[in-house]
Amino acid sequence: MSDAVIAPQTATPSHRPSSFLTLSLGSIGIVYGDIGTSPLYALKESLTAASAGGALTSAMVLGVMSLVLWTLIVIVTLKYVLLIMRADNHGEGGTLTLMALLQHVMHRRFAAISLLGMAGAALFYGDAIITPAISVLSAVEGLKLVTPAFDPYILPLAMAILIGLFVVQFLGTAAVAAWFGPIMLLWFGVMAVGGIVNLAGDLSVLNAINPLYGIDFLLHHGHAGLIALGAVFLTVTGAEALYADMGHFGRKPIRVAWFIVVFPALALCYLGQGAMLLHHPERLENPFFFLFPEWALLPMVGLATAATIIASQAVISGAYSLTQQAIQLGLLPRMEIRRTSETEKGQIYLPRVNWLLLIAVLYLVFAFKSSSALASAYGIAVTGTMVITSIMAYFVMRKCWHWSAAVAALVITPFIAVDLIFLMANMLKIFEGGWIPLLIGGGLMAVMITWRRGSKIVARKTVRDEVDLNDFIASISGSSSISRVRGVAVFLTGTPNSTPTSLMHNLKHNKVLHEKNVILSVVTEDVPRVPEDERSSIEIVNDRFSRMTLRFGYMESPNVPKGIAACQGRDFNFDIMNTSFFLSRRVIRPATPSEMPRWQSLLFANMAKWADDASLYFRIPTGRAVEVGMQINA
Repeated sequence: MSDAVIAPQTATPSHRPSSFLTLSLGSIGIVYGDIGTSPLYALKESLTAASAGGALTSAMVLGVMSLVLWTLIVIVTLKYVLLIMRADNHGEGGTLTLMALLQHVMHRRFAAISLLGMAGAALFYGDAIITPAISVLSAVEGLKLVTPAFDPYILPLAMAILIGLFVVQFLGTAAVAAWFGPIMLLWFGVMAVGGIVNLAGDLSVLNAINPLYGIDFLLHHGHAGLIALGAVFLTVTGAEALYADMGHFGRKPIRVAWFIVVFPALALCYLGQGAMLLHHPERLENPFFFLFPEWALLPMVGLATAATIIASQAVISGAYSLTQQAIQLGLLPRMEIRRTSETEKGQIYLPRVNWLLLIAVLYLVFAFKSSSALASAYGIAVTGTMVITSIMAYFVMRKCWHWSAAVAALVITPFIAVDLIFLMANMLKIFEGGWIPLLIGGGLMAVMITWRRGSKIVARKTVRDEVDLNDFIASISGSSSISRVRGVAVFLTGTPNSTPTSLMHNLKHNKVLHEKNVILSVVTEDVPRVPEDERSSIEIVNDRFSRMTLRFGYMESPNVPKGIAACQGRDFNFDIMNTSFFLSRRVIRPATPSEMPRWQSLLFANMAKWADDASLYFRIPTGRAVEVGMQINA
């Protein structure tokens, strides 16, 4: 398994033409939802920052337009589409995927890489909270252009849409996901047409393709230029989704969709807004909706709302997927994971994550009240994630692709420099709302570090108190005080060579031993998914005991009964109705003294308390599970 993990890259499977087109259309609907709705607010905020309350000049428009175009080219096209997407782990992408990819090749330095991975994942949640709020608000705000009478209803309507979006999450997206691609394709097409119509009115805006206009703008606008640069970054806030969602659609479909549909539509839309503002600077209030004639405003608000809902859905689904990965990698406690589709992998729903996201999103909408105010909080988390991705990509180049240090540095340094410039520009917005995603990211980082550290302490203390399995089997082989009962007992453990605590306690208190006893270990591999033929392995210890290992990828939901059933016929007979599953339920108490600070011990104990039952997480039928409690001080 490990050899496959450190392979430079996994070839993307070839698709039949129809399949390839379907995947490309699907990527337009899911992957590009966030970046595709940025034209609603990105240029408006950039030019508002550039003008700093004064008059909007042609030089400002051309300078900011140049920055927008080259930001799309450098960050999205060159960095993500052409470079970063090569760093896949069996077809999957994302910060935690990079962390898993580097796990076996970094050795002693992996601790630093894991911290980077956790930081990137934590910052993603900050983005996941802001994206639905700013996207839906910016779309609904278009109603004010239809008639000012809608103004008092903007906030309630946006909150109602968001509540509805989160409330229906438990139904899954399988039924409506087929419409995401066509709707977003229509969205990009309409944006492109609106841009072309206005671009035809003044082709001089095409001068913005020259990067010197952007450089000149930054050199002559000082602090306002940096603020504007931070706002320009709003044009690429969905870029990380290209990489994170790569496993759902494949590298080639995402690339084709970008070059043929998304990038041209975005460029035309931004250029059209710029051309319009050269002649009508007063339309800076909402340049996107002013691209269209008055009769089209209401339909465009409806289409924009649909597009922002799709963009929000993509981020919400991404939060579910990232949480599942974090749980599997041991960074978060177990949570209830419901599958919303029996046929589509990745269609999951996490109730706790859903309601926490909803509360946070509604708070942001209520606190900031407008997309312009929210723009100050947006971007800083994504910039941080991009910096982390670039740093981790360097190590992938060195350790997995076996590039020389000089070549890897030559390739990645310009991108890191650009990321850091944007990060610096966004840091200026900390006191205007940028602290919110940083606070969320910092809090989640503390949670992940605490859970990982506490889990290691618990595992170490558990192993210390356990007996070697072979010694235990030898000690009871001739015992006459132990009753033998029919059936199969499965004892879950993290240390297959030691006697599970649940087995020891069952024998101590009930003084019974089943006819067949399976010492089961569930292992999370550092690959996204484990092939079914590699899922399970079994070792017969003697006529009563056997060791079994079930392997799952970090993007899979463990199904223990199904995994055990796969061993049927390999010297093992499995009947769920004749099998009992024994699990150790650990009650964590803060130790005095503790290996962790007091606050961390308390946090870990509470996280363990609220962790989901192992039987539910491993999909063990409730009537077949026996939990044996034990207390551990950590």
